[in-house]
Amino acid sequence: MNLHNDLELAKKAARRGVEVILEYRNKGIKINQKGFHDLVTDADIAAEKAILEVIRNEHPEDHVLAEESASHDSITSDRTWIIDPIDGTTNFANDFPIYCVSIALWIDKEAVAGVVIEVNRDEMFTAIKGEGAWLNGNKISVSDTSNPENGFVGTGFPYNDLSLIDPYLKLFRIFMKDLQGIRRPGAASYDLCCVACGRFDGFYEYSLHIWDVAAAALIIKEAGGIVTDWNGGDGWPFGQRIVAGNHAIHSYLLKQIREVVPDDSRENVM
Repeated sequence: MNLHNDLELAKKAARRGVEVILEYRNKGIKINQKGFHDLVTDADIAAEKAILEVIRNEHPEDHVLAEESASHDSITSDRTWIIDPIDGTTNFANDFPIYCVSIALWIDKEAVAGVVIEVNRDEMFTAIKGEGAWLNGNKISVSDTSNPENGFVGTGFPYNDLSLIDPYLKLFRIFMKDLQGIRRPGAASYDLCCVACGRFDGFYEYSLHIWDVAAAALIIKEAGGIVTDWNGGDGWPFGQRIVAGNHAIHSYLLKQIREVVPDDSRENVM
């Protein structure tokens, strides 16, 4: 097993996805409603197809879990490529300039290689398990911010699950008072990569899928950060509850979540 080769393949596939996205952006896109507040464009579908062609040309036997063609939200113990062709489709559809291609390789249900490319700034975040994390070839690490008063944190607003809107808004009010600032860029993979390179000190959200976080969570861990579910456990990949950051700010965010969100609402949604 050569993870460097796998990462190079992921980078090649991600670059191909970016090419397709830019082609569609330049010629105009068609937007469809996949679900309530859930958009999909013809660029999502075309980019996913192009990414899969690159990967399957090298590893036709590997499993794939890709957002637009997924029939389930789970992985096997075999080699599995987890792909989000456009993370931030609503941003893309509205010409708001933060959206990413995200590709991860998981083996034995664990992330071993990942790449996230933010299309507009041409920023490529990469990681290999046990070898650190990188932004455009430069090594990155999480911030050393320890005081929440200096904390700069990212979050997201769930679009199809409003079941926690009341405690979520209560949390938001607390963080508005306690933290230096909160931002909502609109693409979870990018938000998490901002934690990995120290732009954000932490991040929290619910109602995310594995393809939103599969690559970026590895990048955070390899940058020295921590990623858990809302109970501090390891159910975040499929539990749709995630909190991440450097160790101090992660601990602060987790403490507030535990105090505000009811026990049964912090449980992972499998």
